Amino acid sequence: MFAQSPEKMSYQAVVRNSSDALVTNTQIGMQISILQGSASGTVVYTETQTPTTNANGLVSIEIGGSAAFDAIDWSAGSYFIKTETDPAGGTNYSITGTSQLLSVPYALHAKTAETLTGGITESQISDLGTYIETETDPTVTKYSVGEFAQGGIVFWVDETGQHGLVAAKEDQSTGVRWYAGTFGVTRATGDGPFSGELNTAIIITSQVSIGDDGSDYAAQICNDLQVTEGGKTYGDWYLPSKKELDLMYQNKATIDATAVANGGSGFVSTYYWSSTEASSTNAWERSFFDGYQTNYSKTNVIRVRAVRAF
Repeated sequence: MFAQSPEKMSYQAVVRNSSDALVTNTQIGMQISILQGSASGTVVYTETQTPTTNANGLVSIEIGGSAAFDAIDWSAGSYFIKTETDPAGGTNYSITGTSQLLSVPYALHAKTAETLTGGITESQISDLGTYIETETDPTVTKYSVGEFAQGGIVFWVDETGQHGLVAAKEDQSTGVRWYAGTFGVTRATGDGPFSGELNTAIIITSQVSIGDDGSDYAAQICNDLQVTEGGKTYGDWYLPSKKELDLMYQNKATIDATAVANGGSGFVSTYYWSSTEASSTNAWERSFFDGYQTNYSKTNVIRVRAVRAF
Protein backbone atom coordinates (compact mmCIF):
# COMPACT_ATOMS: atom_id res chain seq x y z
CA MET A 1 0.00 0.00 0.00
CA PHE A 2 1.22 3.49 -0.80
CA ALA A 3 0.01 6.71 0.84
CA GLN A 4 -1.09 9.46 -1.56
CA SER A 5 0.39 12.93 -0.92
CA PRO A 6 -2.09 15.81 -0.66
CA GLU A 7 -2.14 17.95 -3.80
CA LYS A 8 -0.94 21.16 -2.18
CA MET A 9 2.17 23.29 -2.18
CA SER A 10 3.53 25.71 0.42
CA TYR A 11 4.01 29.45 -0.08
CA GLN A 12 5.53 32.10 2.19
CA ALA A 13 5.82 35.88 1.92
CA VAL A 14 6.65 38.92 4.08
CA VAL A 15 3.93 41.59 3.98
CA ARG A 16 4.56 45.33 4.34
CA ASN A 17 2.09 48.24 4.24
CA SER A 18 2.30 51.49 2.25
CA SER A 19 4.66 52.94 4.88
CA ASP A 20 7.06 49.99 4.40
CA ALA A 21 6.19 48.75 7.90
CA LEU A 22 5.71 45.04 8.54
CA VAL A 23 2.08 43.93 8.76
CA THR A 24 2.29 41.77 11.89
CA ASN A 25 -0.27 39.50 13.58
CA THR A 26 -2.92 40.66 11.10
CA GLN A 27 -5.41 38.87 8.89
CA ILE A 28 -4.78 39.78 5.23
CA GLY A 29 -6.57 39.04 1.96
CA MET A 30 -4.77 37.08 -0.77
CA GLN A 31 -5.64 35.90 -4.26
CA ILE A 32 -3.31 33.26 -5.69
CA SER A 33 -3.26 32.33 -9.38
CA ILE A 34 -1.29 29.73 -11.36
CA LEU A 35 -0.36 30.96 -14.86
CA GLN A 36 0.77 28.73 -17.71
CA GLY A 37 3.46 29.63 -20.23
CA SER A 38 4.64 33.04 -19.02
CA ALA A 39 4.27 35.70 -16.35
CA SER A 40 1.26 37.00 -18.31
CA GLY A 41 0.06 33.60 -19.49
CA THR A 42 -3.24 31.77 -19.21
CA VAL A 43 -4.73 31.50 -15.71
CA VAL A 44 -5.29 27.79 -15.03
CA TYR A 45 -6.12 28.06 -11.35
CA THR A 46 -7.20 30.75 -8.85
CA GLU A 47 -8.05 30.70 -5.16
CA THR A 48 -8.47 33.28 -2.37
CA GLN A 49 -7.39 33.04 1.25
CA THR A 50 -7.40 35.20 4.39
CA PRO A 51 -4.33 34.05 6.34
CA THR A 52 -2.81 35.79 9.37
CA THR A 53 0.75 37.12 9.44
CA ASN A 54 3.06 36.28 12.35
CA ALA A 55 5.08 38.63 14.58
CA ASN A 56 7.66 39.05 11.81
CA GLY A 57 5.13 39.87 9.08
CA LEU A 58 5.52 36.40 7.57
CA VAL A 59 2.51 34.64 6.11
CA SER A 60 2.59 30.89 5.39
CA ILE A 61 -0.12 29.23 3.33
CA GLU A 62 -0.86 26.03 1.44
CA ILE A 63 -2.12 26.34 -2.12
CA GLY A 64 -4.38 23.73 -3.72
CA GLY A 65 -6.37 20.84 -2.33
CA SER A 66 -9.25 21.25 -4.78
CA ALA A 67 -10.38 19.43 -7.92
CA ALA A 68 -9.34 22.39 -10.09
CA PHE A 69 -5.81 22.31 -8.65
CA ASP A 70 -5.65 18.53 -9.10
CA ALA A 71 -6.50 18.98 -12.80
CA ILE A 72 -3.35 21.04 -13.59
CA ASP A 73 -1.05 19.16 -15.97
CA TRP A 74 2.36 20.05 -14.51
CA SER A 75 4.14 18.45 -17.48
CA ALA A 76 2.59 20.93 -19.95
CA GLY A 77 5.29 23.60 -20.04
CA SER A 78 6.35 26.25 -17.53
CA TYR A 79 4.14 27.65 -14.77
CA PHE A 80 4.14 30.92 -12.81
CA ILE A 81 2.56 31.85 -9.49
CA LYS A 82 0.89 35.25 -9.15
CA THR A 83 -0.04 36.61 -5.73
CA GLU A 84 -2.24 39.62 -5.06
CA THR A 85 -2.45 40.92 -1.50
CA ASP A 86 -4.68 43.28 0.47
CA PRO A 87 -2.93 44.10 3.79
CA ALA A 88 -6.30 45.24 5.17
CA GLY A 89 -7.80 41.76 4.83
CA GLY A 90 -10.24 42.43 2.00
CA THR A 91 -10.14 42.11 -1.78
CA ASN A 92 -8.62 45.51 -2.60
CA TYR A 93 -5.39 43.94 -3.77
CA SER A 94 -2.66 46.60 -3.76
CA ILE A 95 0.44 44.36 -3.81
CA THR A 96 1.07 42.09 -6.80
CA GLY A 97 3.95 39.74 -7.57
CA THR A 98 4.61 37.06 -10.19
CA SER A 99 7.45 34.52 -10.26
CA GLN A 100 8.19 31.31 -12.12
CA LEU A 101 7.83 27.94 -10.44
CA LEU A 102 11.35 26.75 -11.21
CA SER A 103 10.60 23.26 -9.88
CA VAL A 104 7.23 21.52 -9.96
CA PRO A 105 6.00 20.34 -6.53
CA TYR A 106 7.47 16.84 -6.05
CA ALA A 107 4.31 14.90 -5.35
CA LEU A 108 2.47 16.55 -8.25
CA HIS A 109 5.28 15.84 -10.70
CA ALA A 110 5.39 12.26 -9.46
CA LYS A 111 1.67 11.87 -10.18
CA THR A 112 2.21 13.20 -13.70
CA ALA A 113 4.99 10.68 -14.27
CA GLU A 114 2.79 7.87 -12.97
CA THR A 115 -0.02 8.84 -15.33
CA LEU A 116 2.32 8.98 -18.32
CA THR A 117 3.99 5.63 -17.67
CA GLY A 118 1.05 3.61 -16.44
CA GLY A 119 2.29 3.12 -12.90
CA ILE A 120 5.48 2.90 -10.82
CA THR A 121 6.84 -0.52 -10.00
CA GLU A 122 8.13 -1.48 -6.57
CA SER A 123 11.73 -1.63 -7.82
CA GLN A 124 11.42 1.90 -9.23
CA ILE A 125 10.10 3.27 -5.93
CA SER A 126 13.57 2.81 -4.38
CA ASP A 127 14.97 5.40 -6.79
CA LEU A 128 11.91 7.51 -7.53
CA GLY A 129 13.79 10.72 -8.28
CA THR A 130 15.87 9.08 -11.03
CA TYR A 131 12.79 7.28 -12.36
CA ILE A 132 10.80 10.48 -12.76
CA GLU A 133 13.65 12.30 -14.46
CA THR A 134 14.21 9.42 -16.85
CA GLU A 135 10.55 9.01 -17.76
CA THR A 136 9.68 12.69 -18.20
CA ASP A 137 12.98 13.96 -19.64
CA PRO A 138 15.18 11.18 -21.07
CA THR A 139 17.95 13.63 -21.99
CA VAL A 140 19.80 16.01 -19.70
CA THR A 141 20.91 19.23 -21.41
CA LYS A 142 24.12 20.87 -20.24
CA TYR A 143 25.09 24.42 -21.12
CA SER A 144 28.36 26.32 -21.45
CA VAL A 145 29.29 29.99 -21.17
CA GLY A 146 28.86 31.80 -24.49
CA GLU A 147 26.08 29.53 -25.77
CA PHE A 148 22.97 31.16 -27.24
CA ALA A 149 20.17 29.41 -25.36
CA GLN A 150 17.30 29.96 -22.92
CA GLY A 151 16.39 33.26 -24.58
CA GLY A 152 19.82 34.88 -24.55
CA ILE A 153 23.53 34.34 -23.93
CA VAL A 154 24.64 31.97 -21.18
CA PHE A 155 27.24 33.78 -19.06
CA TRP A 156 27.41 31.56 -15.95
CA VAL A 157 26.58 27.91 -15.16
CA ASP A 158 26.68 25.89 -11.94
CA GLU A 159 28.78 22.78 -11.40
CA THR A 160 26.17 20.54 -13.05
CA GLY A 161 26.04 22.61 -16.24
CA GLN A 162 22.23 22.29 -16.15
CA HIS A 163 21.44 25.58 -14.40
CA GLY A 164 22.80 29.06 -14.81
CA LEU A 165 22.27 32.64 -15.92
CA VAL A 166 21.44 34.20 -19.28
CA ALA A 167 21.94 37.79 -20.45
CA ALA A 168 19.57 39.43 -22.91
CA LYS A 169 21.17 39.93 -26.33
CA GLU A 170 20.70 43.71 -26.25
CA ASP A 171 20.25 46.53 -23.73
CA GLN A 172 16.74 47.25 -22.48
CA SER A 173 17.47 50.97 -22.05
CA THR A 174 20.12 53.44 -23.15
CA GLY A 175 19.51 55.36 -19.93
CA VAL A 176 17.00 55.03 -17.11
CA ARG A 177 16.85 55.80 -13.40
CA TRP A 178 16.97 53.15 -10.65
CA TYR A 179 14.08 54.37 -8.51
CA ALA A 180 10.42 55.09 -9.29
CA GLY A 181 10.44 58.73 -8.27
CA THR A 182 10.73 58.60 -4.46
CA PHE A 183 13.77 57.84 -2.30
CA GLY A 184 13.45 55.17 0.37
CA VAL A 185 14.96 51.91 1.63
CA THR A 186 13.67 48.93 -0.38
CA ARG A 187 15.93 46.33 1.34
CA ALA A 188 16.88 44.90 -2.06
CA THR A 189 20.40 44.09 -0.85
CA GLY A 190 20.81 40.56 -2.23
CA ASP A 191 24.09 39.78 -3.96
CA GLY A 192 25.30 36.66 -5.77
CA PRO A 193 24.07 34.39 -8.57
CA PHE A 194 20.24 34.27 -8.80
CA SER A 195 19.73 36.97 -6.12
CA GLY A 196 18.77 39.66 -8.63
CA GLU A 197 15.42 37.99 -9.20
CA LEU A 198 14.29 38.53 -5.60
CA ASN A 199 15.88 42.00 -5.56
CA THR A 200 13.78 42.98 -8.57
CA ALA A 201 10.55 41.75 -6.98
CA ILE A 202 11.39 43.58 -3.73
CA ILE A 203 12.22 46.83 -5.57
CA ILE A 204 8.94 46.86 -7.50
CA THR A 205 6.84 45.97 -4.46
CA SER A 206 8.63 48.53 -2.28
CA GLN A 207 8.38 51.32 -4.85
CA VAL A 208 4.62 50.86 -4.99
CA SER A 209 4.57 51.61 -1.26
CA ILE A 210 7.29 54.30 -1.22
CA GLY A 211 6.02 56.16 -4.27
CA ASP A 212 5.81 55.30 -7.97
CA ASP A 213 5.29 58.25 -10.30
CA GLY A 214 4.45 56.04 -13.28
CA SER A 215 7.62 56.59 -15.30
CA ASP A 216 10.01 53.80 -16.28
CA TYR A 217 12.77 52.59 -13.95
CA ALA A 218 15.41 49.85 -14.19
CA ALA A 219 13.80 46.96 -12.28
CA GLN A 220 10.39 47.55 -13.87
CA ILE A 221 11.82 47.55 -17.41
CA CYS A 222 13.50 44.19 -16.82
CA ASN A 223 10.43 42.70 -15.14
CA ASP A 224 8.23 43.74 -18.10
CA LEU A 225 10.56 42.27 -20.73
CA GLN A 226 9.24 39.53 -23.03
CA VAL A 227 11.73 37.83 -25.38
CA THR A 228 10.78 35.24 -28.01
CA GLU A 229 13.55 32.97 -29.32
CA GLY A 230 13.08 29.70 -31.17
CA GLY A 231 9.31 29.93 -30.92
CA LYS A 232 9.36 30.20 -27.11
CA THR A 233 8.65 33.35 -25.12
CA TYR A 234 10.68 34.08 -21.99
CA GLY A 235 9.03 36.48 -19.55
CA ASP A 236 10.95 36.00 -16.30
CA TRP A 237 13.72 38.59 -16.76
CA TYR A 238 15.10 40.68 -13.93
CA LEU A 239 17.69 43.37 -13.08
CA PRO A 240 20.99 41.61 -12.25
CA SER A 241 22.46 41.75 -8.76
CA LYS A 242 25.84 43.34 -8.12
CA LYS A 243 27.57 39.95 -8.44
CA GLU A 244 25.59 38.94 -11.53
CA LEU A 245 26.61 42.22 -13.18
CA ASP A 246 30.23 41.43 -12.25
CA LEU A 247 29.95 38.00 -13.90
CA MET A 248 28.56 39.66 -17.03
CA TYR A 249 31.50 42.08 -17.12
CA GLN A 250 33.99 39.21 -16.70
CA ASN A 251 32.43 37.53 -19.76
CA LYS A 252 31.80 40.74 -21.69
CA ALA A 253 33.74 39.75 -24.82
CA THR A 254 32.01 36.37 -25.03
CA ILE A 255 28.55 37.85 -24.49
CA ASP A 256 29.22 40.56 -27.09
CA ALA A 257 30.32 38.06 -29.76
CA THR A 258 27.35 35.75 -29.26
CA ALA A 259 24.88 38.63 -29.06
CA VAL A 260 26.04 40.17 -32.34
CA ALA A 261 26.05 36.76 -34.06
CA ASN A 262 22.37 36.35 -33.09
CA GLY A 263 21.04 39.75 -34.10
CA GLY A 264 21.77 41.56 -30.84
CA SER A 265 24.38 44.08 -29.77
CA GLY A 266 27.38 44.25 -27.47
CA PHE A 267 27.72 46.19 -24.23
CA VAL A 268 28.48 49.90 -24.48
CA SER A 269 31.56 51.22 -22.66
CA THR A 270 29.58 53.00 -19.95
CA TYR A 271 27.78 52.29 -16.66
CA TYR A 272 25.05 49.67 -16.08
CA TRP A 273 22.65 49.35 -13.13
CA SER A 274 22.55 46.40 -10.74
CA SER A 275 19.54 45.59 -8.54
CA THR A 276 21.60 45.70 -5.33
CA GLU A 277 20.71 48.68 -3.17
CA ALA A 278 23.43 50.60 -1.31
CA SER A 279 21.28 53.00 0.72
CA SER A 280 17.99 54.88 0.64
CA THR A 281 19.39 57.13 -2.08
CA ASN A 282 22.05 55.01 -3.87
CA ALA A 283 22.36 51.68 -5.72
CA TRP A 284 25.32 49.73 -7.13
CA GLU A 285 26.44 49.95 -10.75
CA ARG A 286 29.44 48.84 -12.82
CA SER A 287 31.39 50.45 -15.63
CA PHE A 288 31.67 48.25 -18.72
CA PHE A 289 34.60 50.40 -19.82
CA ASP A 290 37.12 49.68 -17.05
CA GLY A 291 35.18 47.47 -14.61
CA TYR A 292 34.98 50.16 -11.93
CA GLN A 293 32.16 49.47 -9.47
CA THR A 294 30.59 52.05 -7.21
CA ASN A 295 27.18 53.20 -6.02
CA TYR A 296 25.33 56.07 -7.69
CA SER A 297 22.30 58.13 -6.83
CA LYS A 298 19.12 56.30 -7.80
CA THR A 299 18.18 59.35 -9.87
CA ASN A 300 21.10 58.81 -12.29
CA VAL A 301 20.15 57.75 -15.82
CA ILE A 302 22.31 54.82 -17.00
CA ARG A 303 22.00 51.64 -19.08
CA VAL A 304 20.22 48.37 -18.25
CA ARG A 305 20.77 44.79 -19.47
CA ALA A 306 18.30 42.17 -18.14
CA VAL A 307 19.12 38.60 -17.12
CA ARG A 308 17.16 35.45 -16.33
CA ALA A 309 17.87 32.20 -14.51
CA PHE A 310 17.36 28.65 -15.82
